[in-house]
Amino acid sequence: MAEKYINARGLQCPGPVVELFKVAKVSEKGDLITIEVTDMAFKKDIAAWCRKTNNELVSLCEGEGTLKAVIRKG
Repeated sequence: MAEKYINARGLQCPGPVVELFKVAKVSEKGDLITIEVTDMAFKKDIAAWCRKTNNELVSLCEGEGTLKAVIRKG
């Protein structure tokens, strides 16, 4: 299992999801992907993306103007 990090701060929709898709595409089942964003709409987007792509949203934290999501590749 690998852990990967994406800094998507400053990107607006659909930028963070596009970056996440790129990393998820080359990740293996069970890998953890952490993404940090400043686009608060991502909160709704990430839940829908995980359901649609059969990945697990492990955690979603908000603080200091950023969202941090941890996703386990399914």
